[in-house]
Amino acid sequence: MDPLGSLQRIIRRAPLVSVIRLHGTIGAGGRLGGGLNDHALAPVIERAFRRGAPAAVALSVNSPGGSPVQSALISARIRRLAEETGIPVFAFCEDVAASGGYWLASAADEIWADASSIIGSIGVISAGFGLHEAIGRLGIERRLHVAGEDKALLDPFRPERARDVARLERILKGIHAEFIAHVRARRGARLSGGDLFTGEIWLGAEAVDNGLIDGIGHLVPKMRERYGARVRFAVVEPRRPLLRRLGMAGAGLGAGFGAGLADSLEERALWARYGL
Repeated sequence: MDPLGSLQRIIRRAPLVSVIRLHGTIGAGGRLGGGLNDHALAPVIERAFRRGAPAAVALSVNSPGGSPVQSALISARIRRLAEETGIPVFAFCEDVAASGGYWLASAADEIWADASSIIGSIGVISAGFGLHEAIGRLGIERRLHVAGEDKALLDPFRPERARDVARLERILKGIHAEFIAHVRARRGARLSGGDLFTGEIWLGAEAVDNGLIDGIGHLVPKMRERYGARVRFAVVEPRRPLLRRLGMAGAGLGAGFGAGLADSLEERALWARYGL
């Protein structure tokens, strides 16, 4: 009898679930390389579906949202690979799956969450400041030269123009329509209740009732329930750059520090929207 061979055969037969962690804000990536984006996640998603013949792919989602374009690109990539491989996808929401975070979760065939998870926020937001009066009081003269009368759209240092606002509202409504179409396509007849697309948020237990998620459940116990107690988990993550692995990620930031600080503040504001 070969105990080692028997153990290897048992391990090979145990179902594998690939886990992709979608944690953080969604964006093209600032100077410090933060945020979830399609470019960084493309090889991760590919490995999750292709490596080790997984029985399923589980998305661990904890995101307050961010870029609608990156949300759409990441979700579309997940769906393409799911359809090519025939592998089912399950999303497990943690603290927040809101706005773009919910866009990512709805790429899954089933969505599960904690009873206290924050779910939804199916809407689009644009925020800024109007500083033209402030700089006037400080005696600051704004000098702006453009070719093209609409190049300085919604410049915060000049009074807001009605036509600029109308143009922005048209863009926001178009993005909102894409978000709604994605959710309706993915959730279909499971959606119920009133208007789910106002930007409202719900706790996980409420989101079950309106069809935004399929039930209350956590990743490991739910996957064991579905695939058996011997199911294996493989977390697939981006490969870290060499300098970062050596602890040198902060070297040479220079002028990028200010941009990195701005990225950090914007990320903090996104989380703060949900009290986190």
